Amino acid sequence: MRWRALHALSLGELTPDQQQCLRGTFQLDATPRTEGPGAAGSMAHRSFADDNGTRLVLDVARTGEFGWVFTLFYQGERPSADTVEDHRALFRAAIDRLGLTIVEITPAATADEVLVPSGEPSDDAESAFGSHWYLPYDDLDRVWPHVGLRADAPREVKEVELRQLMRTPAWSSAPTALRLQAERFLRGE
Repeated sequence: MRWRALHALSLGELTPDQQQCLRGTFQLDATPRTEGPGAAGSMAHRSFADDNGTRLVLDVARTGEFGWVFTLFYQGERPSADTVEDHRALFRAAIDRLGLTIVEITPAATADEVLVPSGEPSDDAESAFGSHWYLPYDDLDRVWPHVGLRADAPREVKEVELRQLMRTPAWSSAPTALRLQAERFLRGE
């Protein structure tokens, strides 16, 4: 089974020459990946091992007409933080050089890598938190995993995710202690 270590979604048009440049930049095989999550959109990939012997797959896929997905998969042991950060830098450099726009990078390391939905939050059943607070927590540290963050996520990423959570209809029914703690967190206290 392959797991995502890093996932970057971007938007923009790429000419055939730019796509060829992208394959060359990442030393990708021109054949699509045929297994694992997102394989249907894969346009090229490369399998390799990092310095610790962890099996990795770097994949570039299309999503929709103008979406481009850069993913670093691992099999077995999770790659080192340095390996993930090196690939984050490579993904960001390629996205920038090709004139693409970052939509999100997961896990996010900076605020500009967090997907911030446009528009107002929804009250309908498809909303992530609906209109009632269902978590039994009144401590912010216990809420981070429920918004997709690890405890060691960068503060600026936590701020963006917390602001999004506070915009949901459910926030008004969250425990008072949690709402006060969130406000203190955002003030930097």
